[in-house]
Amino acid sequence: MSSNRGVAYVSTGKVEVQSIDYPKLALGQRQCHHGVILKIVTTNICGSDQHMVRGRTTAPSGLILGHEITGEVIEAGRDVEFIHKGDLVSVPFNIACGRCRNCKEGRTGICLNVNPSRPGAAYGYVDMGGWIGGQAEYVMVPYADFNLLKFPDKAQAMAKIKDLTLLSDIFPTGYHGAVTAGVGPGSVVYVAGAGPVGLACAAACQLLGAACVIVGDLIPERLEQARSFGCETVDLKKNTPLSEQIAAIVKVPEVDNAVDCVGFEARGHGGDAGVERPATVLNSLMEVTRAGGAIGIPGLYVTDDPGGVDENAKVGRLGIRIGLGWAKSHTFSTGQTPVLKYNRHLMQAILYDKIQIAKAVNVTMISLDQAAQGYKDFDKGAAKKFVIDPHKMVA
Repeated sequence: MSSNRGVAYVSTGKVEVQSIDYPKLALGQRQCHHGVILKIVTTNICGSDQHMVRGRTTAPSGLILGHEITGEVIEAGRDVEFIHKGDLVSVPFNIACGRCRNCKEGRTGICLNVNPSRPGAAYGYVDMGGWIGGQAEYVMVPYADFNLLKFPDKAQAMAKIKDLTLLSDIFPTGYHGAVTAGVGPGSVVYVAGAGPVGLACAAACQLLGAACVIVGDLIPERLEQARSFGCETVDLKKNTPLSEQIAAIVKVPEVDNAVDCVGFEARGHGGDAGVERPATVLNSLMEVTRAGGAIGIPGLYVTDDPGGVDENAKVGRLGIRIGLGWAKSHTFSTGQTPVLKYNRHLMQAILYDKIQIAKAVNVTMISLDQAAQGYKDFDKGAAKKFVIDPHKMVA
């Protein structure tokens, strides 16, 4: 039997590459005739993975990580009609059946049939259905005809693979945050967080025609990365209020649209910089978003956080100033990004050179055996998006 290796969550702060089972076209005891087996070409380390590795979820030891997957089809099930052996494909991090009410409405982030615990599933993620992750050499993908995005030209795709690998999650997620915040031509936008999703969101705002994109973070290297492709920045370590820093850039202390690309491990601003304040970002966005504006929230919030700062935070109950948002008639959009809603159009934007998303998020290639170090560097705030190349297929 063929061998396989994958990145396993071992304990708080520790991951390691382990020998794991080679994937089968099976779901438990029954055959998965609608699935395919992929040879992984690229698989990315995500900030959401870091939440688990930091011990901030109920992830079990031994979980094989990885929900950002691009691969080559090496075996297809009997019922797969339109995806073939040899195809190079992007895998949405959402697992979706394509058959339930939500999938038929395009809400693939909350498929009703792929997770017995609750709506929505993902590869290699806690409480997301128990699916094996793709930070590995090989992985099984179900409902292949519905889920997979085939690249039209394999050679062209490999030439742009550092960009296309981001279609599995962070590019659509950043774009979804911008779209749900109402970003369009001439918008002035504030993006909270200059990690990979925040940087992808900032680039997506530019693609959507925003006039000015302002990115806020606590880490100088990440702010420098945002400036490298034309964003304005605010340093959240400063004691100067966010509204005043924004006013120094756009002459008024507010923006049209705002996006939370941080999530539940948010840190305080100014004098509280570095101290965990899980409601800080959401409250600051309500303060600086104009009346009638919208706030996109692709940043992750969880229902169970063993490391929460208090008993409320441990169950996802945060001190949100909802009265402020109500008074300003804000619109809020939350939840998993329905990747299939966006990934084909974003693929075309990449293939036709309308965006250089890998450059924006500073894609950095590593081997599978370097994954543990990649997690450590990312946890320290490296201004990089680590992409694993398990088979050394990327030039």
